[in-house]
Amino acid sequence: MSAAATTLRRLEALRLEYAGDAGVRKRDLLAQLRGAIFGSAGTLRRYHEMLCFMAAYPDDARLLAALRRELRAFSRRPDLARWRAELADSGIAGTATHYNYFWMKARWLAQRFPRRFLINWSAPEFEARLKAALPLLLPWHQAEAVKRSALPVRRIVDRLRGKLTDAAFLAQAIEGMAGDSFAREHIHDSIDAAFVLQPGHGFPSRTLAWHGAAPWVFRSARPSAARPDLKAELRRKPLGVRQVGAIEGRALIELAREAMLTRGRDLAAFSWGDLRDVLLVDDGDGLAFALIGSLPERRLPLPAVHGWLILRNRVPVGYGQTDCLLAGAEVAFNVFPTFRGAEAGYLFARVLASAHHLLGARAFSIEPYQLGEGNQEGIESGAWWFYYKLGFRPSAPVPRRLLAAEQERMRRQPAHRSSEATLLRMASGHMVWQPEAGRRAWLPLVPGLGLARGWESASTAPQAAMRRFGIGGTPRWPSDQRAAWERLAPFLLALEGVEDWSAAHKQTAVAALRAKGATREIEFLRRVDAHGPLRVALERLLKSASRGARRQAQPGLPSRRARVSTGQ
Repeated sequence: MSAAATTLRRLEALRLEYAGDAGVRKRDLLAQLRGAIFGSAGTLRRYHEMLCFMAAYPDDARLLAALRRELRAFSRRPDLARWRAELADSGIAGTATHYNYFWMKARWLAQRFPRRFLINWSAPEFEARLKAALPLLLPWHQAEAVKRSALPVRRIVDRLRGKLTDAAFLAQAIEGMAGDSFAREHIHDSIDAAFVLQPGHGFPSRTLAWHGAAPWVFRSARPSAARPDLKAELRRKPLGVRQVGAIEGRALIELAREAMLTRGRDLAAFSWGDLRDVLLVDDGDGLAFALIGSLPERRLPLPAVHGWLILRNRVPVGYGQTDCLLAGAEVAFNVFPTFRGAEAGYLFARVLASAHHLLGARAFSIEPYQLGEGNQEGIESGAWWFYYKLGFRPSAPVPRRLLAAEQERMRRQPAHRSSEATLLRMASGHMVWQPEAGRRAWLPLVPGLGLARGWESASTAPQAAMRRFGIGGTPRWPSDQRAAWERLAPFLLALEGVEDWSAAHKQTAVAALRAKGATREIEFLRRVDAHGPLRVALERLLKSASRGARRQAQPGLPSRRARVSTGQ
């Protein structure tokens, strides 16, 4: 083992030490490694991860300055130049990133990095789909030429793209097609092209990820790995909440997108984030959350979706998503691999606490994907037992029976660990934590609404819903609020008892529902939860949908909600 590798191991052993002169020893070891050349891509990557971890949990200003200096120079290292190909897709500054980006991310990259964003032609499985789709994206004379051409699709794109890169050309062609953003998204994601973002100065990386306006502290003790008391954490409010301006909002959304991009992930709440709907939450002790709302056109009809970028001393260390409705929240949560093993339970608890105080969440659920259904990372990380030990319990019959059997095995054999096959079956249903009597996690019931009954035609439902709620004529609402009403209208026609409401209750319900199209979607959550008749009617609708879905379900075919947006 080389001297540099030995010194790195000593530094890794100190990463969670803060007592006595630990900070001094870390600086000394870092000084010894400055200018060192590592003999393998794996060792160089370990050094990079150690720098990132220590920057998120720094002992003092001198150590942080040394860490930041090393990270800023990382892309210029001679050993990085040697191992650049092996470190592709690592997110390290100076390396390339390959990914099949979804539409919004591809569009964003084509606009922001037009010279470095390319199609990855070494992954040719998409080429037939691209050639079939091109005629839909081009003027008629070019479309006819493409249909009749025997050239490989790469040659066709090269002839058409002019000075644009191939990826920028494709993004521009999709952007110019007829239809709305949903049609563009569908055609792009149907092509499912492979892309590569080549490295360049100022390009996204995990190395330099940082939000200078977030709170920070220097540490004197290691972060707590103890299992948190969720009820106690729920009672503790964040230290402060700040509505950020458009410039900082854009910076936080781009930081969130880059944090996902450089880890081969995607999250719809970040990709479709609205720079007008961003909060920076100061949770104390250098922990902060960027709470990002979605553009009005991309909001779901009922739940309010927010993305959470978790910042430790200004460094992104994880992310989450909450889908909220009727004081319930479905939670997705992930700590980035670099920062695992330090305080995952505490970070999760503080996401729940912030969702409680900011979004009104009082009951929580975890969907099957987060637990491991279709998600190998969730199985390998033991996600199901992680949430169980924090107080979540399975809500579906099959996981409940499996839990009882596993507990009995553990009682007889304390060393027993659940097999991968068992974890997959346990992950087939939601887990819930409902600490307050009378408050439940409603989100698992929402998908059943679409299958529970026949709905009125989308073209006639908005006007019918307006008549039902006592709205005469054609109100002059902002376009986002009108679009929100149109999406909500089928549900509003299915609510029971609206005819018995007072005129005042109908009027305040309309104001609450229009808030779905407001600048900040939090207003929708607050108003709906405060409106007793509307809240009760929605709860009844969800219960009836759940009963209908169970009646229609085929034995042996559990219902699923596939959602790539969680990104985990």
